[in-house]
Amino acid sequence: MPMVQVPLRIWRQRGQTFMFRGHAIRYWVAGQGEPLLLIHGFPTASWDWHYLWQPLAQRYRVIACDMLGFGDSAKPVDHVYSLLEQADLQQALLAHLNVRQAVHVLAHDYGDSVAQELIARHCEARVDIASCVFLNGGLFPETHRPVLVQKLLLSPLGWLVGRAVSREGIAKSFRQIFGPWTGPSESELDDYWSLVQSHDGPRIMHKLIRYIPERRVQRDRWVQAMQRGEVPMRVIDGAFDPISGAHMVARYEALIPNADTVLLPDIGHYPQAEAPVQVLKHYLAFRAGIAGPVRQRVYS
Repeated sequence: MPMVQVPLRIWRQRGQTFMFRGHAIRYWVAGQGEPLLLIHGFPTASWDWHYLWQPLAQRYRVIACDMLGFGDSAKPVDHVYSLLEQADLQQALLAHLNVRQAVHVLAHDYGDSVAQELIARHCEARVDIASCVFLNGGLFPETHRPVLVQKLLLSPLGWLVGRAVSREGIAKSFRQIFGPWTGPSESELDDYWSLVQSHDGPRIMHKLIRYIPERRVQRDRWVQAMQRGEVPMRVIDGAFDPISGAHMVARYEALIPNADTVLLPDIGHYPQAEAPVQVLKHYLAFRAGIAGPVRQRVYS
């Protein structure tokens, strides 16, 4: 049974705003219970969770924001964007909402790196993370396979490439990274582009993409924190994804003790949009079995 999505128009109406270091940040909250922080990816926004939002809100207090430089949040031009600052933003949002208990995290893509920083901070007693589930993302720089537009944005001409980003270019890139039968509709592509284009987003894409080299700098600190096993973790991964698919999961299993992984065949880089029913099933199973004694790969 397909899930009912939250249309982008309605999603935007339900958003709220708080200020983070002088910048307006759009955020969303729904449901009651244990706090669940959803962290979106690049180059999109928290609307990425629109299929899972209502099912998760029936069980938890779900919290999400468009990070600085993304979606409908502020996109300052004269700004040095950083994954560490995005982690600061997530903590500031939790403080704004007066969340005092341990927080569960569900992250995707760029958001995986922010979640890794939060796990490292958990090990440093700077935040309390109850669990973390990663969807497709570059958890290890050595396995990340950037698409062409990412490589171009990282080049000296990245500023020019970013300004040339168009709806057609975004659509082409998305079609390459989704699964063979689960690609986005034209309407969904319009919505993704609306979020990228908001507040003249293309002009800062070359600045946002600096997260890729920043991950290399933080790699060992993040991996060591994950290897400590203090935070229960699971990876739910679209195996077909050319950027961070099955090859990334293999590396995860090689590096993380008792690795808990789920591979979704024929699903690409956006499993929360391509296979939301499966992602929800495996997420809820993880939450139900966090205290379970044995973790292993699941094929579905």
